[in-house]
Amino acid sequence: MANVLDLRRRIRSVKSTRQITKAMKMVSAAKLRRAQERAIAGRPYARMLASVLESLRNRAEVYDPTSGECRHPLLMTRPEKNVLLVVVTGDKGFAGAFNANIVKAAFQFLDDHKDVGIDIEAIGRKGRDLVRKRFPAATYLELDENEFESSIDKPKRSRTAPVEVTGDHPGILQNLVFEHIDELGSSIAERYVHEEIDAAYVVYNEFKSVLSQRVVIEKILPIIEIGKSQVTSAVEPGIEELERVGEAAVTAGVSTLQPDTVELDEEARKFGTSAVDYIYEQPPEELFRRLLPRYVTTLLFHAMLESVAGEHAARMTAMDSATNNASDMIDSYTLLMNRVRQAKITNEIIEIVSGAAAL
Repeated sequence: MANVLDLRRRIRSVKSTRQITKAMKMVSAAKLRRAQERAIAGRPYARMLASVLESLRNRAEVYDPTSGECRHPLLMTRPEKNVLLVVVTGDKGFAGAFNANIVKAAFQFLDDHKDVGIDIEAIGRKGRDLVRKRFPAATYLELDENEFESSIDKPKRSRTAPVEVTGDHPGILQNLVFEHIDELGSSIAERYVHEEIDAAYVVYNEFKSVLSQRVVIEKILPIIEIGKSQVTSAVEPGIEELERVGEAAVTAGVSTLQPDTVELDEEARKFGTSAVDYIYEQPPEELFRRLLPRYVTTLLFHAMLESVAGEHAARMTAMDSATNNASDMIDSYTLLMNRVRQAKITNEIIEIVSGAAAL
């Protein structure tokens, strides 16, 4: 059994750890408020863009009446032979099972699509490290200058495995800027237009409020219904997990209610949908070419905003649980220390009494 001095050292160590976890919990709570506000502020723009595209789709014919071809390839569907999966995880740990749940959903998606080629774009260091260990990086053919012009329409990539990592973007969530996501969204749209991929999915943590979040896999390409999310699968959190999140939010002063954005949503849906006939200066092909890739980028940006908020909520909950566990350990060590000290005092009294009796 440990002596009183060792137990006192353990108690001091656990108290120091508790101070750190409590501070991390409050920092995550503050970041959660800002991330939630940013995610809510970005929703009206996404809905307005969806309203404009829906209005354009209703007023401008999607298919050319003369040639019968679609105005933009992003609106076309084809059999899924090559699929892109964007995995949005966090860059840091101490977030409980947040990253593990997203990676688990991604691996389940891979198991369900074993008969197709899958490319992975990893967002966040945690997801990048895991997929790099299990899957090889994509390799591309090196072309000479003379071969370049003649091979524009030929594939420049040599697939060596059914699942390959085509890119990773660590640190992009630390400073989430729309321009950085625009590059990724434009690249994904371009790959779909050139038929390098036949569909694109994103797996992330959907965040509506502290008590309303889940891990979802959403299909972003091809665009079938503008303004409606194409969620193919979702994993809901358990009741015990929601209770822990709620307790952590209450103690940190974070609201558990979903923000009321009904009025903003209605205004956004009305944008560009008046019952009048618009005259567009540009042809429909040009409008679709400019707006549809931006719509894909908006879907990705919104998914990352919600994932950042969900990560802070998960870290706040994990640090709250760590703080409570530290308090329980301190109580347990204090009780044990008192017992050891009492036993030592009792032994000393027995020795004194026995010595006095011997005299």
